[in-house]
Amino acid sequence: MESTEPTPTWDANAHSETVSAIESGVGEVTYRVWGADWCGDCRSALPDFFAALDAAGVPDDEIHVYEVDRDKNGERTEEYDVTLIPTIVAERDGDEVARFEESESLPAAELVAEKLLESDVSA
Repeated sequence: MESTEPTPTWDANAHSETVSAIESGVGEVTYRVWGADWCGDCRSALPDFFAALDAAGVPDDEIHVYEVDRDKNGERTEEYDVTLIPTIVAERDGDEVARFEESESLPAAELVAEKLLESDVSA
């Protein structure tokens, strides 16, 4: 999907706390992302999210992207109860620790980073 291409102008230095939080999960956290290029919310949210993953050095094998059709059907949508896109699920040891759905109060990378930090504290 084109919408998973990182935003080239995203400034990792301006988002250093977000990048650090995501970096702390490298090797422990798996990201599952559902979306589609026809979706405006995906085209808006996902490039910055993928720029943050890139800046944090998250390896490709820790990121799984699932493209959905216009009815939001696709691989693993039922298993993960995906009804809105984009949906981003971060898992640690198979347990969901963060979820971003469609539009939230924070950008996707910030919300996921915040939830990762919270899960570290409560672990």
